[in-house]
Amino acid sequence: MNLLLLAGSGEARAIAHGLAGMAGVSTIASLAGATRAPMDLGVPTRVGGFGGRVGFEAFLEAERIDAVLDATHPFAGRISRRTADVCRHRDLPCLQVLRPEWRPGPGDRWIFIDNESEAAEHIPEGATVFLATGRQTLLRFANLAGRYIICRRIDEARQPFPFENGEYLVGRGPFSVAEEIALFKARGVDFLVVKNSGGEGSRPKLEAARALSLPVVMINRPPPPAGVARVETPEAALQWVRELAR
Repeated sequence: MNLLLLAGSGEARAIAHGLAGMAGVSTIASLAGATRAPMDLGVPTRVGGFGGRVGFEAFLEAERIDAVLDATHPFAGRISRRTADVCRHRDLPCLQVLRPEWRPGPGDRWIFIDNESEAAEHIPEGATVFLATGRQTLLRFANLAGRYIICRRIDEARQPFPFENGEYLVGRGPFSVAEEIALFKARGVDFLVVKNSGGEGSRPKLEAARALSLPVVMINRPPPPAGVARVETPEAALQWVRELAR
């Protein structure tokens, strides 16, 4: 069986290493290329977009893909919707791996919004804002004039920060709760802005915000595609593959 693994999440890395050498399964992983030095997945990997729906379908045809495993980031809504639609029309088995959302607990001060532009409605001028949302959506925060913006990214920036009122902070996690607390204190952070990605790897910043009683602006996920089989863990995804490959 020829399997396409759409990667881009921590779950995808675990799945890829589980697929390496799996009997009866030939895996190709695909990364969008958002990071210049992605981690090795342990299986043959292509990097870059497909060129839209037509390119995606052409790739499936050329590689004789028999099934698609969508383990992209929870906020890769456009890719997940296209994948589900193409697989449905081509009658290809498709599974989405979507980890649970974060839920607020005692001591959390979360403000839920649906898109980045709404953050300015909740963050007063003069505040220092730590954006843990990635560089790709940074321009959506253009209306945060009058606040100081710190945007964390994995790679060194090739271009200057797009706004006068901010800077990039380069760092590759995982980070501990203590490290996040120390960072927020040192930089005088007043608000944390995150996407509701879920997972354990990024949770320390939320625990740090709780410890410091910082308000968190939490961006809601896009709705997942309808009519697609879905699991929450790498183990469940690997079991799905094993059953298909029988």
